[in-house]
Amino acid sequence: MKKTILMLLVSCFLTTFAMSQAPAKPWPVADKFSAVKNPVKPDPTNLKEGRDLYATHCQSCHGKKGKGDGTKAAQLDTECGDFTTAAVQKETDGALYYKISEGRKDMPSFKKKIPEQSDIWNVVNYVRTLK
Repeated sequence: MKKTILMLLVSCFLTTFAMSQAPAKPWPVADKFSAVKNPVKPDPTNLKEGRDLYATHCQSCHGKKGKGDGTKAAQLDTECGDFTTAAVQKETDGALYYKISEGRKDMPSFKKKIPEQSDIWNVVNYVRTLK
């Protein structure tokens, strides 16, 4: 009986560990959104605005340096994106804009919280600095 319980506990632990190590599910973005060009050229002023908006709306989950290690990250059901990875950095600006605007699962939509489109583009430009 003790061996059965021990085996069950080990099995549960290994399953939980394996699930926590699984890569995040892909977040596909339709070509029509990925192809959208960023109309905001980065400059010191709008990068500061993007950084301030990031600190207000994104940092608690994605972390100060964009590594997905914010104070709320562990409480989420889905993995926070690590913006410093090559995979994220090679996404188009349009794809990043779409993801910020629309959200998915634990990540909320920011199109109402950040209603000015130029401000969302400022966040996209700031995310580009997180390498």
